[in-house]
Amino acid sequence: MHVGFRAKLFLAACGAAAVGLALAAVLISRSVAAETEAQIQRSLVVQTKLTAQLLSTNPQATTPEALDHEADQLGAESGARVTFVAGDGRVLGDSAEDLSALAGLDNHAGRPEILDARRSGLGISRRHSATVDTDLLYVAVPVTGSEIAVVRLALPLTVAARQVQAVRRAALLALVVAALAALAGAWMFSSPLANRVREITAVAAQYARGDFSRRMPDHGDDEIGRIARVLDDSIQQLAARLAELSTDRTRMAAILSGMVEGVLVVDGGGRLRLINDAACQMLNLEAVQLGRHYMEAVRQPGIVQQLGAALQGEHRSPVEVPLDAGTQGPGGARVFRAQAAPVSASGGGGAVLVLHDISDLRRADRVRRDFVANVSHELRTPLTAVRGYVEALMDEPASPAQQKTFLEVIDRHTARMERLVRDLLRLARLDAHQETAEMRSIDVAALFRTVLADLTEPIARKQIAVDLQIEPAAASIEADITKLQDAVRNLVENAVNYSPDGGRIELAARVEGEAIELVVADRGPGLPESDLGRVFERFYRVDRSRTRDPGGTGLGLSIVRQLVELHGGRVRAANRPDGGAVFTVSLPNNK
Repeated sequence: MHVGFRAKLFLAACGAAAVGLALAAVLISRSVAAETEAQIQRSLVVQTKLTAQLLSTNPQATTPEALDHEADQLGAESGARVTFVAGDGRVLGDSAEDLSALAGLDNHAGRPEILDARRSGLGISRRHSATVDTDLLYVAVPVTGSEIAVVRLALPLTVAARQVQAVRRAALLALVVAALAALAGAWMFSSPLANRVREITAVAAQYARGDFSRRMPDHGDDEIGRIARVLDDSIQQLAARLAELSTDRTRMAAILSGMVEGVLVVDGGGRLRLINDAACQMLNLEAVQLGRHYMEAVRQPGIVQQLGAALQGEHRSPVEVPLDAGTQGPGGARVFRAQAAPVSASGGGGAVLVLHDISDLRRADRVRRDFVANVSHELRTPLTAVRGYVEALMDEPASPAQQKTFLEVIDRHTARMERLVRDLLRLARLDAHQETAEMRSIDVAALFRTVLADLTEPIARKQIAVDLQIEPAAASIEADITKLQDAVRNLVENAVNYSPDGGRIELAARVEGEAIELVVADRGPGLPESDLGRVFERFYRVDRSRTRDPGGTGLGLSIVRQLVELHGGRVRAANRPDGGAVFTVSLPNNK
């Protein structure tokens, strides 16, 4: 016989019936317990009132021995514990205690049933008695015309407990029989259903592991069979979509990881859903911050405003934001172009932020503007002088001495423009990598002597002493002799120009780690600390502290840096503790 899903569901209701039987047994046992306790309470109230009436009409006992004896007799006749309590709470007699033990009993004036009896004429209380170690039901009634103020009877609730236990045993027996019958019927009718569900579960677990190769078997035309077919069709469609999504996600991850632009995606609730490596570096974020609100992770107000506007559906113009936390470059804080765009509601909502590093562009633009301004300034000064003196020669006749003076001025400024143009052309060649270093072993002492020979005239004119210190390990170096000589000559010329008359300069060569350092130090005014990082910029001068203008083009140190970097080294500037500037050229020790 074909059994439908409704029939199988009916069989499952047998289990519910067993649960109902268990609940009924519990309710019946509680009801019997409550009714038994109520019956005991009514009987105990009647006995207590009769005892109180008996004591009120026939107060014969007055001594402690007689009162305790009478309590023992009443307790034996009623089967309850009888306690006589005086007006001050003392226990005058107790059927459960000997006469000698009465004095050690607690004062009963504060017991709940005693208080209720004296206040309303009847006191009932249920609690555990430490004396007999069981739950007791206490009933107290006031007594008139006697030394006894209140009589109290107490019965243990063990009778009710025994009756409840009997009901529970019967209910448990019925529950066991019903459960066995239900299990037998369920086992008989549910085995095929369990097998079908087990097969569906196995295939579903396989789907959950990502294996979609196995199809769901045919389970008939009933409700479970139709559910299995619908589930299988849905899973196969989802498998195809997941494969497409996985391919798209892999492709997108590869694209994002290869992008130099930072990409950050937030959902409609403002929580981070995607951050590529570039954005993590730019914003100092970590992938573990996915799921957090963007306002908790991103600390840049400009970016927060862009994302907030995009989440509201606004299209704002991109903004430039400086990010200096962990993004310091050689030119200072880096500048990023940030633009956020909203994601349509059909796409799930949210916003996409793109960060583009424009630090190099801004730095190049600043360098270009500074370069144009400086070149214009450097050329305008000598050109103005030349033009002025030429006009002076043309406008009115001058004496031979004046003509010579004018021509000397014109020659000096023309030479200055020539040096400027020459330096500009060399910097252009170095920037375009048109100059290469022809490396060979050179003698450092010969290098220093050649440079000093070229500067003999200014050194002698200013009476400058030169100290030469060369470590044996640094006596030779692999370099391009011409280019390294140009770099060292520029540094030594600066040291001579900025040294006071009768001063001293120091030339040294030493080994420092994996490099050979060439040091040029003077005892002039030194460099302002704020200028140490900028002295190698083009046209950057520190005339504010080194007051005398030696007439240079302002490009010498820039050329020095380019020539040193062409050798794979670096140059740095510092101040001596006792005054003066120190320039150090660090070159790889390739020996």
